[in-house]
Amino acid sequence: MSASVRLSTVVLDAHDAHELAAFYQRLLGYVVRAEEPHWVLLGPPPGTGGTSLAFQTEAEYVPPVWPTREPGEQQMMLHLDIEVDGGPDALAAETARAVAEGARLAEYQPQEDVRVLFDPSGHPFCLWTETPGPT
Repeated sequence: MSASVRLSTVVLDAHDAHELAAFYQRLLGYVVRAEEPHWVLLGPPPGTGGTSLAFQTEAEYVPPVWPTREPGEQQMMLHLDIEVDGGPDALAAETARAVAEGARLAEYQPQEDVRVLFDPSGHPFCLWTETPGPT
């Protein structure tokens, strides 16, 4: 018999787990599922789907770098993709809201339907929207 497996949580390190958790709680509308002095677990509201996010305080945390500048130096190891329904106008509105909540817009933007931002701890994340293809 094989075990059933599924991705349940993505964990992000930060200088302050509670501060970063509060940012994503505001951004995503998630709820606190568990909390300890140096760790917070957030998840989608009950009855909705989605992957949980956990945040862990790490005293020696070093923010990732994106885009990569020098081979062998600190770089991005992962990023979160957050889908925005509603097309380009909704993407612009959600980008502005994310910035108002504490995110920083990346200088380099690789695509029209994606906005790369950095959370308050410096982790890159992408807001993206589906754009209609040619008809």
